[in-house]
Amino acid sequence: MDTTTLKVLVERAEKSKIGQVDFNNLSFGNVFTDHMLVCDYRNGVWETPKVMPYQPISLEPSAKIFHYGQSIFEGMKAYKDADGATWLFRPLENQKRLNISAHRMAIPELPEEYFMEGLKALLRTDEQWIPTSEGSSLYIRPFMLASGTGFHASPANEFKFIIACAPSGSYFSGKVKVLIEEKYSRSANGGVGYAKAGGNYAGQFYPTQLANEKGYQQVIWTDDNNHEYIEEAGAMNIFIRINDTLITGPTSDRILDGITRKSILEIAKDEGIPVEVRKITVSEVVEASKNGTLKEMFGAGTAAVVSPISSFGYRDADYDLPELENSYASRLKKRITDIQYNKAEDKFGWRYKV
Repeated sequence: MDTTTLKVLVERAEKSKIGQVDFNNLSFGNVFTDHMLVCDYRNGVWETPKVMPYQPISLEPSAKIFHYGQSIFEGMKAYKDADGATWLFRPLENQKRLNISAHRMAIPELPEEYFMEGLKALLRTDEQWIPTSEGSSLYIRPFMLASGTGFHASPANEFKFIIACAPSGSYFSGKVKVLIEEKYSRSANGGVGYAKAGGNYAGQFYPTQLANEKGYQQVIWTDDNNHEYIEEAGAMNIFIRINDTLITGPTSDRILDGITRKSILEIAKDEGIPVEVRKITVSEVVEASKNGTLKEMFGAGTAAVVSPISSFGYRDADYDLPELENSYASRLKKRITDIQYNKAEDKFGWRYKV
C-alpha cells in the first residue's frame, strides 16, 4: 500500500519526440526522453518535485557548480519485462548512495520519498520510452548540483536535484584491453573516491587518454601510495579470478561501493563460487598470469553489468587472459540480467515494480 503524502507535479510536453527515435539502433546515453524531474533546494528545504518537459537549465555564471565542482550523480536502469511491466533494480541502494555522496560533498541530503516518488512519477510519464528489445533498457541519471551563486570558496546554499533518462541499447563494449596505472591515481585516502562526485570521473579522462594512445581501452587504477594494489577498472569495480576463487578489493575511501559489485558478491556465494574480499597486489596478478592460474578479470557496473577483460598491460608487457567456455563473468551477468528483466526468480528481493 502506497502511503506517501508527497505530491509530484507533472507538466507534460506538448509533443513527443519518440517518433524520431530508432529503438533498434540505440547507442548508449545519447537520446533523451520527453521529460525530466527537477527539484530545487532553497531556504533550507527541498521544494515540491516537478516532472517537466526535457529542456536546458538556466544557471548564473556565478553558480558554484562552475567554480567548485559541487556535484554528484547516480546511474540506474529501468527494464520492461515480456508482459510490459516496468522494473527497477535495487533503487533504494542508489538513493542511499546518493546521500552518502551528498554528505561528503556538503550537499543537503535528499529524503527517500523525494527520490523514489519523483523517479516513479517520471518513469510513469515516460513509460513508452523504456525499450523492449533484447538487452536494452532505459538508463536513468539522477544528479545534484550547486545552483547557488557566489565566488566565495564555500558550499552553495541552493541546489538542484534532476533526473534525466536515455533509452539505451545493449552496452556491447566487447572484451577490453586494460593498462595498469603506476603514475596517476583515481583517488586517495581521506578523499572523495567513494562518492559519485563528478570530479572523480573528470580526473580519469587524461590518464585514460594516454592509455588509449598506447592501444588500451581502459586503465586499471592502483592505490595512491605505492601503486601496489589493484583497485578499480576504469569507472567500474574490478573482479579477478585466480583458479576457482573470485577476488575483489574491499571498499574504502578510494573505492566506490558499487551496487553491481554487491550483487555479484551475493550471487557468487549463492552459486557456490569461492569469494574473497581482500586486497590483491599487482605482483600477485602478474604471477598468476605467468603460472596459468589467472582465469578471468572483469569490470562490474550499471552500464555494462559485466565487462570482461581480455588482456592487461604492465611495465611494457602484455598478459593475455584465457578464453573460457563457462566463465564466471557470463554466468554472473546472466543471473543479474535475468533478475532485472523479470525472467527468473528474485530470491534476494532486488526487483522493484514501478
